[in-house]
This record gives sequence, structure tokens and C-alpha cells, in this order.
Amino acid sequence: MMHLTGKERDWVLYDVGNSAFVMLTATVIPIYFKNIAEGAGMSAADSTAYFSYASSLVTVISAVLGPVLGAVADIKGLKKPVFVCFMAVGVLGCVMLSIPAGWLLFLGIYVFAKTGYQGSLTFYDSMLTDVTTEDKVDQVSAHGYAWGYIGSCIPFIVSIVLILCAKPLGIENGQAVAAVFLLNAGWWFFMTVPLLKSFEQTCYVERREHLVRDSFVRLFKVLQEVWKNKRIFWFLAAFFFYIDGVYTIIDMATSYGKDVGISDTDLMLALLLTQVVAFPCSILFGNLAKKMESGRLIRYSILGYLGVVLFAVQMSHAWEFWFLAVCVAVFQGGIQALSRSYFTRIIPREQAAEYFGFYDIFGKGAAFTGTLMLGAATQLSGTSRTGIGLLSVLFLAGYILFRKAEKADGKCS
Repeated sequence: MMHLTGKERDWVLYDVGNSAFVMLTATVIPIYFKNIAEGAGMSAADSTAYFSYASSLVTVISAVLGPVLGAVADIKGLKKPVFVCFMAVGVLGCVMLSIPAGWLLFLGIYVFAKTGYQGSLTFYDSMLTDVTTEDKVDQVSAHGYAWGYIGSCIPFIVSIVLILCAKPLGIENGQAVAAVFLLNAGWWFFMTVPLLKSFEQTCYVERREHLVRDSFVRLFKVLQEVWKNKRIFWFLAAFFFYIDGVYTIIDMATSYGKDVGISDTDLMLALLLTQVVAFPCSILFGNLAKKMESGRLIRYSILGYLGVVLFAVQMSHAWEFWFLAVCVAVFQGGIQALSRSYFTRIIPREQAAEYFGFYDIFGKGAAFTGTLMLGAATQLSGTSRTGIGLLSVLFLAGYILFRKAEKADGKCS
């Protein structure tokens, strides 16, 4: 296994910390919300749709804030402070989720917490240029996702035990869920501390007198550069579609599984298996990138996700959800890690935060399309199978556009 430097390890640990929150958003939060909503008389289709709309709102906020704050964060000495602000919002929001609330207030807190999480990733991703070298970027990026997957299993296992064994432990289910939110918020914060101590911004632009005005000027220039550089433009266009499908699956898997009759226990345990399997697969993809062109690996992953979506449309048994969980695990870490490192390699290092702001627009911001499409299709048709099936369009479009990016890069094979 590749040796990581101290700064690389500290950077990876943030993935370990925030991945605990990601697991909550994929398991406990949607299940808990659906139970609250359905307890208030809401139908299963409507609760899935409203959760989709909340996820879409997060991505819109992140998409608007990302490039502007990224332009500011590229200025010398500002990347870490802005990162800390968003991380703190995410952790505080996770703590606030433990407060008993109705379904609408709970969704509002969820939007607050996830906006902090999403915003922190703009700066965390751009830190990759500061903590490692170009020849190691694929492997370090893959290690971030890999250790994030396996590290998040620790608080998640404790969370499952608290929820499933609430009665034997003599506590109510609501108290167990509240304890889970506090536990994961603490894990997220303490895993971030090493990065806060060791990070130094080495790639930056110099601070000028008119900070905000100059940031918008540089932001406009970056937008022009993205439009002129067809390699970056077509990659971002492709990324918009295929990662939209990936994030929609992550956000909505448990809601969809619950709609087709999969039990809460099967949902949580299957997604725990996803984390365990994703760990070695992420490392494997990072190692394969040494021997195989990373674009080819991204294409294989897009096609893998297309197969997952088509299989999910007919899913009705627990074993099928378990099977899909393993299939998603094989490709999830690879497509995220290699996309991040691929983009890191084709952009100017000193403007990483600005470019990653646009990366968030086309990436996490793009998830607005998938979750909104899934929610609307579910409400209109009365079944979430329709929305899941439509995700295949996103992966097909992403594959076609990524081929155009490779042609622009001169690496189409």
C-alpha cells in the first residue's frame, strides 16, 4: 500500500470524519424522516418526494455559493478559514438534528447541516493540490474515499446498535436516534482536528486591496477559461450528468428501498456492507490508475452504474437490494476519486478552489436535477420506480459527453 505523508494522512482523515455524516444522510436520516412524515399522515410517495426536494435545495445553495467562495478561498491565507466555517455549520447542524422536531423543521435542519457539509467539500477537494504532488494525486484521492468508507463504519456500527437495541438498552427510539446524531457530529469534528493543525495553503493567488471585487473578476476569467478549454468544458458537462446519477442514488437509495418494501434493518445493514466493500475497491481503482488510463476507468464505472439503475427498476426483494449495494460499492469510490483527481490534473493548481467551485456546480450542484426529477416523477406516477428508471438517461448522457472530453484531451481509446 502506498505510503502517505503526514499532511496526506491528515487530509484523508477529513474524509473519515465527514463520511460518518454521509452515512447518516444515506440511512438514518431518510428512514427517520419517512417515519416522522408517515406518522403525520403523509403518503410514502410524498415523503420520498419532499426529501428529494430538500436534497435539491441543498445542491442549489451549494452551487450558488461554491464558485464565489472558491474565488475568495484561493487568496493566500483564506482557504482554511472558509473551510472551517462550512465544516462548523455541518457539525452544528448534525447536533441540531438530535432536537425533537416535526417533519418540516427536521427537513430545514437537514438542509442547514448538509449545506455546511457540501460547502466544506469545495475547499477540502481543492486542498488536494496543497497536500500532495501531481504524480500521487490519483492514489491520495482514492485513499481519501477508501478510508472514508471504512472509517465511517465505526460510528455507523455503534449507531446501528443504539437504534436496533434501544429497547434492551432501556431507552426510547427517539432518544437513540438523538444519541446517534450527537455521536456522529463528535466523530466528524475530532477527525477534522489533525487537518486544521497541519494544513498550509501552498497554492494561492496574492491578496489584493479590493478582495471581493477582485474575486469576482477572477471568477469571471475562470468562467471564460472553462468555456475556451474544451477538455475542461466537456469533462464538466459529462460530470454534471453521471455524478448527478451517482449522488441521487446515494441520497435516495434508502427511501427507494423502503418504498419497495425493504425493511429498515436490511436497508442499514446492506449500506454498511457497501462501505466495507467500497474500501478495497477504491484502493484498487487508485492502483489501477497507475497502469490504465484513468478516463477508461471512469467510463467503465459509468456503465456499471447504468446497469445498477436498470436492475433497480424491477427490484422487490431484500436480496436484490443487498446485491445492488455490492455493485454500487465496486464503482462508487472509484468514480468519485478518479473524477476528482482527473479534474485536479487538468486545472491550474494556484486556482484550485475557484475551479473546484465550478466542479461543485457541475457535480454536487447537478444532483439538483436528479433528485428533483426523481421526486417529480414519483409524485406524478405514484411510484418511485419511474424516477429510478429515468436516472439511466443521466448515465448515458454522461458517458457520451465524457468521450467528447477524452477526444478534446487527445486520449480517446
